[in-house]
Amino acid sequence: MNAWLNEVRWTEDGLVPVIAQQVETGKVLMFAWMNPESLALTVAEGYAVYWSRSRNRLWRKGEESGHRQKVLELSLDCDEDVILLKIEQEGGIACHTGRQSCFYRTLVDGQWQVIEPVLKDPAAIYGKS
Repeated sequence: MNAWLNEVRWTEDGLVPVIAQQVETGKVLMFAWMNPESLALTVAEGYAVYWSRSRNRLWRKGEESGHRQKVLELSLDCDEDVILLKIEQEGGIACHTGRQSCFYRTLVDGQWQVIEPVLKDPAAIYGKS
């Protein structure tokens, strides 16, 4: 194991939260999890590799959609328990809903309001209806 991986404070499940931020704009595109293997692969390959809790396996961002995330900078926060990826989002879509960001709803007057448009129909991205 790479020594630098030992400096990360992993959860009891062996995971660390990760924020993906668009390098040009600073916009937060998504939140996900990594385990030591996915973090090491991200560094080795230069593209984001996450741990999918729902699938219980490694998940190379864009493996189905083609919307990969090229990692330009990787930072560890002061508590050593959150990773920040500064990325270039291929295809301009990070969210499985076809939006630029997974954070496309804002709380307004006690209701969640959609503030970002769908850029591409998910059915066209993933071939599902």
